[in-house]
Amino acid sequence: MFFDRPAAGSRSLLVHIVQPHSELSSSDELNELVRSAGLKPVGCVTSSRKFPHPATHVGQGKVEEISEQAATLCAELIIFDADLSPSQERNLEVAFNTRVLGRTGLILEIFALRARTHEGKLQVELAQLGHAATRLVRGWTHLDRQRGGSGRSQGATAGLGGAGETQLESDQRMLADRTRRIHQRLEKVRRQRHQNRKSRRRSDTRTVSLAGYTNAGKSTLFNRLCESRVWAADQLFATLDPTLRQLSVPGIGQVVLSDTVGFIRALPHSLVDAFHATLEEVAAADLILHVIDVSAPGRDERIEQVNKVLTEIGAELVPQLAVYNKIDACRAAPHMDRDESGRPCRVWVSAATGEGLDLLVTAIGELLADDMVETCITLLPHEGDIRAKLFELGAVLSESTDDQGRIQMDVRIEQKELGRLR
Repeated sequence: MFFDRPAAGSRSLLVHIVQPHSELSSSDELNELVRSAGLKPVGCVTSSRKFPHPATHVGQGKVEEISEQAATLCAELIIFDADLSPSQERNLEVAFNTRVLGRTGLILEIFALRARTHEGKLQVELAQLGHAATRLVRGWTHLDRQRGGSGRSQGATAGLGGAGETQLESDQRMLADRTRRIHQRLEKVRRQRHQNRKSRRRSDTRTVSLAGYTNAGKSTLFNRLCESRVWAADQLFATLDPTLRQLSVPGIGQVVLSDTVGFIRALPHSLVDAFHATLEEVAAADLILHVIDVSAPGRDERIEQVNKVLTEIGAELVPQLAVYNKIDACRAAPHMDRDESGRPCRVWVSAATGEGLDLLVTAIGELLADDMVETCITLLPHEGDIRAKLFELGAVLSESTDDQGRIQMDVRIEQKELGRLR
C-alpha cells in the first residue's frame, strides 16, 4: 500500500489553535499569513486543547468537524496554526483526503514567494529541504526498485543482489546532497559578510540594524531615514532579503543602516538556522532599533517574542533603542523617553508621516557616541578641508569669520574624532 499526498489549491480552511495565556492567540495573524501566501481563506475552525493529540493534534471529534466544514466549503487546503509533526500531517491528510499544511510549512511558502536575491533563495531552499526531509516516510513507495542487480546476467539468480534502493532512500540521498551544496554556498556568503564587517570596523563605520515583529513598519522607516526605495507593503514578511544603506547622523557622520527579515511568534528554528548568515548582521551591529507597532494588539507579547529571537541569534547584549512606530494610528505625539542615566531608551515616531524622525536620529547619535564634547575650534583660511570634514560629520553648531579670515566654529563632536582632526 502506498500514500500519495492530495493535490493542493488556494481555497483554504483555517484551523486556529487557541494558545492559553497568550495575547497573540488570535486568528487574525493566521489570516494575514494565509493571505500573504497568496491563498484564499474560506472559513475558520477554532480548537482549544491543553495538550496536542499525538496522532492528529486536535482529537477525533474536532477532526470530524473539520472534515465536514472542508466538504461544505469545498476547501482544497487545510491550514493549522500550529506545528504539526510529520505523522500528524499524514494522518490528517488521510482523514480529510485534502492537503494539510502546518504553521512552519505556511511560513516557508511565504518566504519562497518573497526571496528575490540568490542568497535569499538559497536560505529559503535550505529551510524547505530541512522541513521536507522529515516528511518523506511512506511517500512514493510504489516507485521502489524491488530488486537489485547481482552483477551477473539477468535470469533465475537475478534476485540475489538484495532488495535494491528504495525510492525513500533515493530521495533522502538527493536531499542530503542538495543540502550539503547549499551549506557550502552559504558558507561563502557568511565569509564574505564577515569580511565586509571587518572592513567597516577597520574604517570605524558604525552599524545600526532594524529589528522587530513582522509588519511593524521597518521598511517604511528604513526608506524614510535613508531616502531609499526598498519595497514596503502592509503584509507579513514583505522584506526578506537584507538591505544596507548609509545614514547621516549629526556628530557621528555616516553610519550603515540595515533592514532585515521580520520576526513572528514561534518563528521556526529551521528558518533561524537557515538565515543565520543574514541575522549575523543584527548580532554584529553597534545598535539595534527595535521597531514596535504601537497600535498592534498584544504589543508587549510581540516585544517579548522579538527579544526571544534576538537571544537565539546572540544579539541580546547589543544596545537597543525601542522605536514605537505608527503613532499616527493612535493620535500620539512624537517624543523621546530617557532612562535613569539620561540616555534615550524609547522614541515615538510615525514612519508613514515622518513625525519624530528628527528625534530618532538624535537618539541614534547619542547612543552611538562614545564621548561627545562641545568646544570651539579656530581654523585658518587654508584649513578648509577640516571645515568640510566637520560639516560632513554634522558636528557644526555655528560658525563665524573674523577680519583676518580665521573661522570660529562651535562644534559638538566625538572626542576621538576631535583628536583625529587635531
